[in-house]
Amino acid sequence: MLLAFSILATVVVALLVVNFGVAERRVEQDVEHLYTIDDEQFYRSMSLLLGPEMVRGNRITELINGDRIFPAMLEAIAGARRTVLFETFIYWSGDIGTQFAEALAERARAGVKVHVLLDWVGSLRIDADLLERMKDAGVEVHMFHPLRWYHLGRMNNRTHRKLLIVDGCVGFTGGVGIAPQWTGDAQDPEHWRDSHFKVEGPVVAQMQSVMLTNWSKTTGRLLHGPDYFPALQPVGDQTAQMFASSPSGGSESMTLMYLLSITAAARSIDLGTAYFVPDEINCRALRAAVARGVRVRIITAGKHTDEPLVRRASRGMWGTLLEAGVELYEYRPTMFHVKVMIVDRRLTSVGSTNFDPRSLHLNDEANLNVYDHDFAARMSEVFEHDLTRCRRITLSEWQGRPVGEKVKERLATVLSPVL
Repeated sequence: MLLAFSILATVVVALLVVNFGVAERRVEQDVEHLYTIDDEQFYRSMSLLLGPEMVRGNRITELINGDRIFPAMLEAIAGARRTVLFETFIYWSGDIGTQFAEALAERARAGVKVHVLLDWVGSLRIDADLLERMKDAGVEVHMFHPLRWYHLGRMNNRTHRKLLIVDGCVGFTGGVGIAPQWTGDAQDPEHWRDSHFKVEGPVVAQMQSVMLTNWSKTTGRLLHGPDYFPALQPVGDQTAQMFASSPSGGSESMTLMYLLSITAAARSIDLGTAYFVPDEINCRALRAAVARGVRVRIITAGKHTDEPLVRRASRGMWGTLLEAGVELYEYRPTMFHVKVMIVDRRLTSVGSTNFDPRSLHLNDEANLNVYDHDFAARMSEVFEHDLTRCRRITLSEWQGRPVGEKVKERLATVLSPVL
C-alpha cells in the first residue's frame, strides 16, 4: 500500500511539474535601453531577432465592444467564398454562439471550406447542439488539447488566440470570445469592455500561418494552396507583423517583444490588460522606463472581474511600481478585457495576450503589432476615453488597504507564476 501511494504521489508531482513548468528557459537578464521605437535598429530587432518580417500595405480597423465587433465578423463570414478559419479560446452558448454556429454552417453548406479550432477548456460550456449543427453542415471542428490521460502534461497549455481569417485576405483578432458577456457596448457589468480589429493586407498571410500551425498540430494535416494563401496586394499604408508564442516553441518570444518595446520607449507607455501580474523582470523594465522619463499608465480590471484571485495577486505587486511613479488605474463600470500596448504613439500591439505569466509563458497567444502614427493616435484616444471610466490607485491608498486584503493578496502572489 505504501509503495502504491509513493508511486501515485510521484506521478502526481511529475504531472504538476510538467503541466505548470515552462519548457524553455525564462528570460532573466534585463534588456538594455540601446535605441528608441523610431530607430531603424528597433525594427531590425523586432523583425530579425524576435518575430516575423514587418510587412507594409495593411489596413487595420478598430472595433470597440460587441455591438461593432460581432456584426463585422459575421458579415465577413457571410461573404466567404473559399475558406473560413476560426480559432478561439472561449465559445459558449447564448444568442451570439448560435449566430456564429449558423453563419459557419451556412457557409459550409454553400461549399466553403470551414475550419474551426476551439480550446477544449475554454469551450467546455458550448452547447453540444451547436457543435453537432456545425459538423452536420460540413464544418470541420476540432478541440485543442482535449482531456486525455496520456496527455495530462499538456493540460495547462491552452490556445488563448482569437483569430478569424476569411478567404485568406481578411482577418480579425483581439480580445473577444463567443459568449453573451462580449455583446452590447460595455453598458453594465453584464456586458464587458473589449476591442477587436479587422485586418486587411499582406499581414493577413501571417495571421493565417499562425492559425494553421495549431491546426496542423491538432489534426496532423497541412492546409495550403491559393484558397488559404492567395496573393495579397497592398490595401493601406500601415506596417504590421503578427507575433505568436507557444510553450511548444518560442514561449519567450512574446515576453521579449514586450520587454524590447518597453525598453525602447522614450516618451510614453499606455498598457491595457485584463490581467496584470508582472514578473520581476517586467517590473524592473517598467520602473526603468519611468526613471528615464517615460510616462507609464496601466489600465486593468477593477472589482468587476471574472478572476478575483488574479486581481488580488496583481494588487499585491503594485507597491514598487507605484513608488517608482507608474500610474495604475482600475476600470469601474464592467469587466475590462482589453489587451493593448501603445508605445510613444508609434507602436501599437493588440491581440490575445494579457500581461501575466499565463499569457507570456503558458498559453498559445497571438498579437498584431502595428507601426503607424495615425493608428496609434486613434488607439490613444480610445485609451484616454477608457481612463475617464477608471479610478486611479495612489500609493497612499495602496499602502493603507486593510490587513485582511494584504494577507489575501500575499497568499495570491504565491500562485502568480501560474495565474
